[in-house]
Amino acid sequence: MDESETDEHLTSNESAATTRLDGALVTLDDGAPVSDILAAQLDEALAAVRLRCALAPHVGVILGSGLGAFGDGLSGVVKIPYREIPHMPHPSVSGHAGNLCIGGVGAVTVACLQGRSHLYEGHAIDTAVFGARLLARLGSSAVLLTNAAGGIRESFSPGTLMLLTDHLNLMGTNPLFGPNDARLGPRFPDMTRAYDRGLAELARQAAHAIDCAVAEGVYAAVLGPSYETPAEIRMLRTMGADAVGMSTVPEVIALRHMGVRVAAISCITNLAAGLSHELLDHAEVEATARAVRDRFVQLLTEWIVRIGAT
Repeated sequence: MDESETDEHLTSNESAATTRLDGALVTLDDGAPVSDILAAQLDEALAAVRLRCALAPHVGVILGSGLGAFGDGLSGVVKIPYREIPHMPHPSVSGHAGNLCIGGVGAVTVACLQGRSHLYEGHAIDTAVFGARLLARLGSSAVLLTNAAGGIRESFSPGTLMLLTDHLNLMGTNPLFGPNDARLGPRFPDMTRAYDRGLAELARQAAHAIDCAVAEGVYAAVLGPSYETPAEIRMLRTMGADAVGMSTVPEVIALRHMGVRVAAISCITNLAAGLSHELLDHAEVEATARAVRDRFVQLLTEWIVRIGAT
């Protein structure tokens, strides 16, 4: 069968179960529109979580590589493995436990994702941000994201905490690509203030209260999984990036689309390529995250308490 015959075959056999996006044939379950499928998946995941825990969180938290200890410390914690939540991807990367934890920080109810799935694991972008969208559907009015990142700014050292003020999306994709579900958010959401100024100010106050130094800067998101080359790091620095990683930005876009306030903190776990004499290693990322664990948990706790008081 030649190419023309193939195209003719697809056209003649397309049914209500298929659609074309930018010329590509996409198969849909039961003939439902893409937006209806996502909404149904979120409803199913929400129902499964509600069977285990009826608490509605005020704050959601997404924990990055090696930073999952915070979830274990929630008071009255209910821990639900991702594998028991329909449509929720399970991370395959070391340092991402793969649990939804719901519990308390003081008087504030928190839903916490212990680990995330990344695009470089082979997930579709809708799959990678499914957990973030679930936090919104659970009722979180604000979500705090954390990640492990490579430091680009020369003053950074391993263990530095950086509050994100903006980002560069260099992943080559966007979670809003394709048909838009107006029930989730608008077709063209504004990203001028992707990172909520009020939440950022509360982070500064929390850091001051516990005497914890926190830098601020721009996070560049790349696809991975290979680390960047020294030339790429020089490019990113020229573009205005202070740190680089392989996550967070798709989740931020998906959450802002849904009208959820967002803030994020990077743990600088290593200097980016070419800025030290050492080769990059994920084991170093996890080791640094463990070293700052207590300080990080203290900061996140104080921050959430202040969010709950507003």
